[in-house]
Amino acid sequence: MLERDDIIEYSLHAHHSEEEGKKIRKKIVFVTVLLSIITVVEVLVGVFFSRYEFDGTGTWMAIKYMYLGLTLLKAGYIVMVFMHLGDERKNIRWMILAPYIAFVLYLIFIALDEAVAVGQAM
Repeated sequence: MLERDDIIEYSLHAHHSEEEGKKIRKKIVFVTVLLSIITVVEVLVGVFFSRYEFDGTGTWMAIKYMYLGLTLLKAGYIVMVFMHLGDERKNIRWMILAPYIAFVLYLIFIALDEAVAVGQAM
């Protein structure tokens, strides 16, 4: 049988101790559980709360902002963990995140402003 020499098995080059391995596995489990809980809460809110149940109250607005907050929390956590941005220095983190935060806030402002304009036109 021919053995391929163009495939590099990176797992053979990982020289982790058992303690480091436990730490890495613990982090993987924590990230999986946290993101799963946030996703389940988002789905349950979407399934069990109808917009028509809360007409005229601030409850629907609170649900929308909570959903938006959970989504942004999940997105931020994914960026910090899976893109390894959490391992960078604080200044580099903010240099990368600040334009995205400003852009998301701008999009939210435009969406809310247009929603008010459409609501006034009717």
